[in-house]
This record gives sequence, C-alpha cells and structure tokens, in this order.
Amino acid sequence: MSAQILVHLSGIDPVMGALIRAVGPCRLVPQLDCEPFQALAEAIAHQQLNGTAAGTILRRFVDTCGQGAFPSAETVLATSDQTLRAAGFSFSKIAALKDLAQKTLAGVVPARQHLIQLEDATLIERLTQVRGVGRWTVEMLLMFQLGRPDILPVDDFGVRNGFRLAYGLKQMPHPRALAAYGERWGPYRSTAAWYLWRAVELQRAGGLPEPAERIRLPRVALRRATRAKGKPKPASGRKAPAPRVATSKRVPGVAGRVKRARPVVGRRRAGAVRQKHR
Repeated sequence: MSAQILVHLSGIDPVMGALIRAVGPCRLVPQLDCEPFQALAEAIAHQQLNGTAAGTILRRFVDTCGQGAFPSAETVLATSDQTLRAAGFSFSKIAALKDLAQKTLAGVVPARQHLIQLEDATLIERLTQVRGVGRWTVEMLLMFQLGRPDILPVDDFGVRNGFRLAYGLKQMPHPRALAAYGERWGPYRSTAAWYLWRAVELQRAGGLPEPAERIRLPRVALRRATRAKGKPKPASGRKAPAPRVATSKRVPGVAGRVKRARPVVGRRRAGAVRQKHR
C-alpha cells in the first residue's frame, strides 16, 4: 500500500489520521488471480454462515464436484441438486449457484480479462442480476478480488460500526450520511473502509484512540413511502366505534326525560350484560 494514500487520508481527516497511526500500515492485499465465478460462488457459500462452516461446505464442494479443483460453471449445471445438498448447500443457495453458472455461460458474469475493463457501477449493475448476489457482495469482489481503490461499502455493518466507534458517535450512521461524509476519502475509499474495520478490532483490544475532533454528519433526506393520489389510507387496525342510539334518562329538576346516546349492543351481548348485573 502506497504511503502517499495514507498521507492523503490523514491530511484531509484528522480522525482517520489518528486511526491510521494506531493501526499501522494497510494490509489490504487483493487476490488478483481469482475468477469472478469462483469469487461469487464462494460469496454465496459464506452468506449467513461463519467462516468455519462456509469453509467446510466449500471443501466438500471442491472434493465432490470438482475432483479437487474448484468446479466450473458447466460442472455446477451438470451436478444434481442432491449432490450439492450433500455438500451442505441449502436449496436457496443451490438455486443461486445454478443461476450464477447460467449467467456466467451467458456472459452476464464476464470472464476476468473482460471484467477488469468495466467500471465499478457497470459491474454492480451486471453482477447483481445473479440470484443471491447483492450490492455488498459485488463491492467485496471489487475490493478483495479486483483491487478497486475507491469502494466504500456503506451498508456493511462493520464499516458503519467502525465509523461510529472511531468518530465517537452515539448512534450508527445512516448509510447515505456515511456515503456523503466519505466522499472526502476519495479516490481511496477502499483503504478508508479497511481502517474502519480495524477500528472495531482496536475497540475490543482497548487501543482505539479518542476522536481527534467531533464531527457532525451531513443531513440527508430519507426516502418516505408516498401514497398515490385518491388512494384511501390504509386501515389503522382499530375497530370502528359502535353506532349510538338515543335513550332517555330522568334528570332531577328537569321536566320530562333527556335523551342520551348509548352504543348499540347485540341481543346476545345485551343479555349477557343484564345477566352479569343481576
């Protein structure tokens, strides 16, 4: 990692600078030789699992389906669901793997030599067409497999929590507010994200420095659901009040009877009320 990047981030952001000094040199080293199909398949395997469990499933996958090598897209499509299920994949992940294989062969997921020529936004748009692959998964590929320098995964819990801890915030930053603040780290936002992950580790070890300055996040307009014109409001869940009918009651000192409204009660309910008060 170039020292120039660390000098740049430290110069524009004192809090980030203190975090960099506490952590030391950046050790973000991308795996530039990994094929997109393999990287996305491994990401699907890791979803909602810890690293140990996902690693066990992937080893079975390689041994049973690839004969010791990582299976190709053609091999995955030719493998039965029962075999993939025996390796440890859930049915939803099997469907995601098959869809990934189909889109790889169709060219939606490009080969590596073509992938490296595409812009970040284009890759996110294309790869998120695969079932089970969201924006965060593609951002991890951009950072750790392609070495893209300007990725800030604002939806990542670790990045948001690291920012909260390093900058002394009481609440988690909204992703859009974090994205607005993080613009100052460009074009090296991948490095900034790596240091925010390390902030969580420093906090656990008791070595996170106090914020060099207090900040206020930019105000961002949050999207609200809009209701179409003329469309009735959704029901609130409360029961409508019972209709009221006029009854009479004698009031002392007043001639005749004064009518008073009371709720209408069905015959069975009214009978139950009378029995209760007998």
